[in-house]
Amino acid sequence: MEKAEKEWGRIRAGRRARKRKRMGVLSNKVDRLELKPGDHIYSWRSGYVYAHHGIYTGDGEVIHFTRGGGQEMGTGTVLDRLLASSMPPPRAAACESCGDQSAAEGVVASCLDCFLAGGDLYLFLYAASPALFLAKVRGGTCTLAAADPAEEVLHRARFLLARGFGAYDLFRNNCEDFAMYCKTGLLVTTGYGVGRSGQWGCVVSAASAVAGSPLRFLTTGAAGLSLITGGIYCLNRVVSDIGVRRDVVKLPVEDLVSTHLRPRQIPAVIN
Repeated sequence: MEKAEKEWGRIRAGRRARKRKRMGVLSNKVDRLELKPGDHIYSWRSGYVYAHHGIYTGDGEVIHFTRGGGQEMGTGTVLDRLLASSMPPPRAAACESCGDQSAAEGVVASCLDCFLAGGDLYLFLYAASPALFLAKVRGGTCTLAAADPAEEVLHRARFLLARGFGAYDLFRNNCEDFAMYCKTGLLVTTGYGVGRSGQWGCVVSAASAVAGSPLRFLTTGAAGLSLITGGIYCLNRVVSDIGVRRDVVKLPVEDLVSTHLRPRQIPAVIN
């Protein structure tokens, strides 16, 4: 009987692995029963305008980083209403597990339902092949970088839940940056550009492809222009990924919290 149970467990594990492989090619959508502690998950917000990211810790709990209170952009303008808060709106009855987290900010722990806020569940992919990475035209869904073991991921997430992850910054220190740091321990050291977030890297790559290259003047045809623009976009996405960038360092979470440094100051501490 025990042998049969082990064999059935092996079969189910193989099925899950094959399902995740197919999911990576077609879609990152995943069933919550497929989740494992340490997974980087996300859910689209505001009609697929952007995604909110977090680390699944098991038992239906997610640790994530948010500005909260409807201030995702942090501008105090209509832009904050355009990008709805990463936290769910106030409800008549607070969640039995989380309470009312509509105004929560910083690193917080929520149940999976509150994290999703009615959206679908997706799994962020690590160690993606270059072909798969480029096939995922929209950023913020995968990276070329490899993930660390689940134990290290969970340690970082829980440590930051207790100590914080600094000030929320939509461009350089957002929810995706938090989740990617938990998974890899990598930090961007330069003081310019964007952080680890693939979503903003995608936006910057698109803007650069459209307006930043003189190569677009080499052709006037629509097909040639599209080819050049698409090529520049793909190249920019690859070189901005943390699996390729040279301006990243691996920093233990204890050092990250104890120094409270900005990314451009990190190399001085390491050296």
